[in-house]
Amino acid sequence: MNTLRAMISKSRELQQSSQNSDCSPHPSQVASESQEWRSVGIRADVGVYREEVKAKSSSGESGKDLESLGREEKLGVEAQSEPDGSFLHAVANMVGMLIGLGQLSTPYALENGGWASVFLLVGLGAACAYSSHLLGKCLHNDPKSRDYKDIGHHAFGSKGRIIATTFIYMEIFMALVSYTISLHDNLAIVFMGVDLRWAHLTTSQLLATIAVLVALPSLWLRDLSSISFLSTAGILMSLLIFVTIAGTAIFGGVRANHDIPPLQLHNIPAISGLYIFSFAGHIVFPNLYTAMKDPSKFTQVSIVSFSMVTILYTSLAFMGAKLFGPQVNSQITLSMPRNLIVTKIALWATVLTPMTKYALEFAPFAIQLEQTLPHSMKPRTRTIVRGTIGSILLLLILVLALAVPYFEHVLSLTGSLVSVGICIIFPCAFYTKIFWREIRRPPLVLNLILIAVGVLMGAFGTISSSKSLLQSLWKSHSN
Repeated sequence: MNTLRAMISKSRELQQSSQNSDCSPHPSQVASESQEWRSVGIRADVGVYREEVKAKSSSGESGKDLESLGREEKLGVEAQSEPDGSFLHAVANMVGMLIGLGQLSTPYALENGGWASVFLLVGLGAACAYSSHLLGKCLHNDPKSRDYKDIGHHAFGSKGRIIATTFIYMEIFMALVSYTISLHDNLAIVFMGVDLRWAHLTTSQLLATIAVLVALPSLWLRDLSSISFLSTAGILMSLLIFVTIAGTAIFGGVRANHDIPPLQLHNIPAISGLYIFSFAGHIVFPNLYTAMKDPSKFTQVSIVSFSMVTILYTSLAFMGAKLFGPQVNSQITLSMPRNLIVTKIALWATVLTPMTKYALEFAPFAIQLEQTLPHSMKPRTRTIVRGTIGSILLLLILVLALAVPYFEHVLSLTGSLVSVGICIIFPCAFYTKIFWREIRRPPLVLNLILIAVGVLMGAFGTISSSKSLLQSLWKSHSN
């Protein structure tokens, strides 16, 4: 979704350049929607190329290739330092990154938290916009930092990089579990009345398994530029879902006459995780920053983007809660009248969205894996290893999604356990550490408050969502 096309074009520039220097690098073009993809993609090309040069050097072909490798790495840095993204392009990318799975649960969160919880939603939007601004300041302070992990390393050394990397992959993994649960739930409605059973799988479980198996071959593709259109498709699907829900309110014959309770304080810890997950996207923001022609406008980009998304979420939350009241589902698409054409469109958009995510979201795993494989390994063997491990991970995600099919609890747990750290706690901590000697008292106090609030919200949200998840599992096994 974000900086995808730019990253692919940079990878191609690297390959063309290496051909001009009589080298033959391995074509590793990497594309992904949501994390560090631009800079990692370029590094992957250089990293794989370095492995090939080492292999050649061991056979006596070192001189010219090693010299070309130096030019290749230099070109990679130059390619990264020639951004051309406009202000509007950056806004479109950031908004596209933020709008996703979280929008399905905002009506449910508002209904269960009360209309006063909208202040929490708006407050978290403002806090995340501020933390996005802090990431931009950290990148400006250290031009060598290219992604979220680099900022963590700049602030706290290797420990900071390890923690940032761990949370990045945890968020990807848990988000994909949530996407697969959503796939399962919406397929059950799309094919309602169909009776398919095999082994011990129910109809909905079998349909979800078939859908995942259909998407599985995309994990074996080495050149992901061939499916880069899926990134744009993901954005369009998310926007389409919002439009269909608005269409239900206007043309669906459903009256928006349900009363929303003022405040349900006991549900705030759980819904805070749903709200914070809706603003998760900070992992890729450094790449949006480095892609901008004028990075000084990054703060304005953050303000405009988060304002737009917060308005969209607030509108959707009130719209869904007023339309369906206490019966609103944790995924708004499951509450829509099933006889309407807009409902069928929304359901199919929700079904297709996860299938556009798998290959793109797995890209960082594939990159790290290829960098750890022996340089003497043949390309075909690399592809087999990469595809096999990716397939195993995706099947593991499928098993977890079918075993724990509780969308709202898993999404809330993801937001409270992981996203709150990535979106609020870490950016504030990184900025405070990097600018410790020059930071003024007001921003210092604000950062410390946000860190404390983030830790408390994450702790209580994790406990609440974990407890609800365990209770749901206990009830399902008792029945």
